[in-house]
Order: sequence, then structure tokens, then C-alpha cells
Amino acid sequence: MSETPRVEPKTTVRPTKKQKELLSFIEDFIIAHGYSPSYREIMAGTGHTSVATVSLHVNNLIKRGHLAKRDRSARSLEVVSPSRKTEAEFTTKQLNSSEEKWLVRKVELFFKEAETAPAISEPQLDKLYILIGALKVLGLDGAAESFTPRLTDLKKRSQNNQFSV
Repeated sequence: MSETPRVEPKTTVRPTKKQKELLSFIEDFIIAHGYSPSYREIMAGTGHTSVATVSLHVNNLIKRGHLAKRDRSARSLEVVSPSRKTEAEFTTKQLNSSEEKWLVRKVELFFKEAETAPAISEPQLDKLYILIGALKVLGLDGAAESFTPRLTDLKKRSQNNQFSV
């Protein structure tokens, strides 16, 4: 099955005030929901009283080069030049050396607590797995690998305690 071609504008002309409001609503809706609004949702969200008026504005925004849409496809409006990013920008926070040391010492404390306890519970093991995963996510692979054998020993000890009566 071939993909339906998008309707592309030829030139970009500044939108009118009403069209700008409609364009902003569409952009905000796409950011919030991950898909474009229906004409009825646009009508309700912008205070228009008819779907025909919304359709007129949308078609003019397409002609003016602000929106694009795939032919015969529902919820296919796309903002051509969004003023805001539609995808959340994730930035990894790099830890400085003192933060790394603090974090590794904190994880060390949790491990010592578990290792000195008479028995280890499943929630404690889960917490330790999560801490090792967090170290990996933060880029502290060396520290995570150093805790892995200790976690394996704790898991074995936990399993042995389950079978002893």
C-alpha cells in the first residue's frame, strides 16, 4: 500500500490574528496529545461556532504555508514550522566528581545495610537493582559493575534463606 502524498504549500504568508490563534491551538494540542486535533476539537478549543469556519481557516493556513496535511486522512494536520519543540528535549545531567562520589557512597551504604542484615527481603533486592540501574543511566558503569557481584551474592543468600526452615 502506498502512502498518501502530503498537500504542500507553495509559499508562506503571515497568518491573520484568528489564523495565528488557530495555529497556536493546533500546535499546543499536538504537543499535549501527540496527534493533531479534529476540526470539532479545534472549533471547541478556539471558540468558533462552526466546523466550516475552522475548515476555511485550516485550508487558508495550508495555502499560506503554515500547515500541511495528508489527503483523505483524519488527524493529519502538521505545523510546518513549529514555534516550540513537539518532542520533549532530554538533556543528560553530567555529575561532577563530588556528586559521583556522594552517590556511590550512598549506594555503598545501602549494600552494607543489606549485607549485614540477618535476612534480605525482596523489596531490598529490588531497591539495589534499581540503584545499580540508576548508576548505569547516569554513566557510572564502573561503579555499577563493581556492585553487581555483591548483588549476585545477596540474591543467592536470599534464595538460600527462603528454603531454610
